[in-house]
Amino acid sequence: MIFRTRFAPSPTGPLHLGHAFSALLAHDMAQEAGGECLLRIEDIDQNRARPEWEAQIYDDLHWLGLTWPTPVMRQSERLPSYDAALNDLWARGLLYPCTCSRADIKNALSAPQEGVPMGPDGIIYPGTCRSRASRTGPRPTDSVLRLDMAAALAQVGDLATLSFEETGYRPAHGRVTVGRDSLMQEVGDIVLARRDMGTSYDLSVVLDDAEQRISHVVRGEDLFEATRIHVVLQGLLNLPVPVYHHHKLIRDHAGKRLAKRDDARAIALFRKEGASPADIRGMIGL
Repeated sequence: MIFRTRFAPSPTGPLHLGHAFSALLAHDMAQEAGGECLLRIEDIDQNRARPEWEAQIYDDLHWLGLTWPTPVMRQSERLPSYDAALNDLWARGLLYPCTCSRADIKNALSAPQEGVPMGPDGIIYPGTCRSRASRTGPRPTDSVLRLDMAAALAQVGDLATLSFEETGYRPAHGRVTVGRDSLMQEVGDIVLARRDMGTSYDLSVVLDDAEQRISHVVRGEDLFEATRIHVVLQGLLNLPVPVYHHHKLIRDHAGKRLAKRDDARAIALFRKEGASPADIRGMIGL
């Protein structure tokens, strides 16, 4: 198997030290294995994506010494592929439209005094629209579509096949089994198509990884729990399951993980102040 991984930033702000760690780690792992590291631009959120941020991504990565095969995959050019997958899942009765707002979901929870239950896709949906929404006729394209997790698990079949190999920083190393109970209670009916995007991160990432023949996914440990969702989708869509390597997050002095709003740790600012690529590697422990 050829080692093939990817770095997949969103052009919604400047790359920071956390991005540098993930990109350099993926690149280093690919080089060590005699493989390749691809670049993918995750720009499905067209309300926030900006051409200038995409240009800055290329500039910063080149400055760090990274190269990648071209052309670069851009999610905004892959909407037909996402549509085809959604049509397949809709035809199989696995999706339903949801009209609930975030406030509706919170109000529907049975014990709000105990806090809002959160999963890898956000607030765990209580299933309000699951039984009342129509699943017949053409797939709606102007509403949120959720995956009926119970129906999905029934179609996946052998739950023993729902697992993945983890090689990263997380304490869960080796073969990780994705359990039915955890999916129902801790994940629930996730959103697979958002009204303003026509898709979702979870659906797009599994389709893109399969299209690019990614053998190893290198990404932050904050996405470890989302891997359960991705394994379910890979099973439903008959896609290969990559090896996953979830790495540590780069944090600030207060222990908070970096975000794109942390401009003080943007790669471009360090460059402007005279830092070298070697300095960046030193800052992030590579």
